[in-house]
Amino acid sequence: MSRVYFHIDLNAFFANAEILLDPSLAGKPIAVAGSTRRSVISTCSYEARVYGVHSAMPVSEARRLCPQLILLEGHYTWYSELSKRFMSIVHRYTDDVEQASVDECYADVTEIIRRYLRPLDLATELQQTILRETGIPCSIGVGPNMMLAKMASDMKKPMGITVLRLRDVPQKMWPLPIGDLRGIGSRTVPLLEEAGIHTIGELANPRDPARLREIFGKNTEHMIRKAQGYDDRVLVREYDARSMGVSETMLEDVTDYEELRGLFRVLARRLSSRLKKSRKAGSLLQIRICYFDFRNIDRSAKMEHPICRSDDLFVQAMSLFDSNWDGDPVRLIGISVSDFSDENAVPSRLNLFNEDMEDDENTEDILADLNRQLGTASFHRASALLKKEKDA
Repeated sequence: MSRVYFHIDLNAFFANAEILLDPSLAGKPIAVAGSTRRSVISTCSYEARVYGVHSAMPVSEARRLCPQLILLEGHYTWYSELSKRFMSIVHRYTDDVEQASVDECYADVTEIIRRYLRPLDLATELQQTILRETGIPCSIGVGPNMMLAKMASDMKKPMGITVLRLRDVPQKMWPLPIGDLRGIGSRTVPLLEEAGIHTIGELANPRDPARLREIFGKNTEHMIRKAQGYDDRVLVREYDARSMGVSETMLEDVTDYEELRGLFRVLARRLSSRLKKSRKAGSLLQIRICYFDFRNIDRSAKMEHPICRSDDLFVQAMSLFDSNWDGDPVRLIGISVSDFSDENAVPSRLNLFNEDMEDDENTEDILADLNRQLGTASFHRASALLKKEKDA
């Protein structure tokens, strides 16, 4: 039996959360600005979307499109409480849950769905329970892999339940604009359109694969398979004892590539230190990118050999970041390692667990490198993080 995944997405979460606090806002065009970038829309009600308002849009443009737009600063503690309620409901049904952001998650329901006479009864029950106990409507996508479940949940909002099977992909997914495919960022869309690829179907059946390699590089085949409906990702639980990771939330959203690169360098060193102290090395590396509007993406890569050195962690993390960052402001980045090798099984020639082994780099070397790469403000933020880690 193939696996069955749900992608559960709370509809217009921040906006609907504000309506719960102030019911007089119901039916009105409202928008919530980000907590650190108040000139950018985090989310908006469906009444505002009718006017063309959407997340990541500058507030000035949103007000121009919808002069009667009600702009709210947001109550993020309240959002966090609702998010916890939402996740606790999903966990009643299965522990195989991966939280993708504050308002969405994936759930592997392969086993539990067998208890229901009609498979979609589970989705209906879950949807109604979330609405009754949180007051927030949600859409649920159902698919044989995580990507198709996510694509399905986007197809009918609000309060939709959509099934997207592999045999449905040509009819339901291929006609969609190329920018709707998960993993295609805003910077990549113009490049694909210039290459004559405007729909997902045109990427699934490319006329010029060589041209695609100029855009995606080594990820070309992976992206073509995604457009064809295939996704090999496995669900990652939030608290998996079999993994070790580090992350950092920035005080303000970051868009500068070199600053993000420098912060990844610092995180790689922190993670390397933890791995060595725990005498661990892993073969699966994962990064997390959390955007200004609380969207999360997790991407992973399988290594040929277990790694724990900061240089190796950094190179692999940046390879994933370069392939997946869409250019939007970032508020959190993280690196984790799993698939640990047994200490005794690691070849001694790698010298991974020699406690007398020199550090990959000392603090002064890293700070000097960061100073060359970053501007003054960015350097101070990264160096403060590194010194905090060293003092700890």
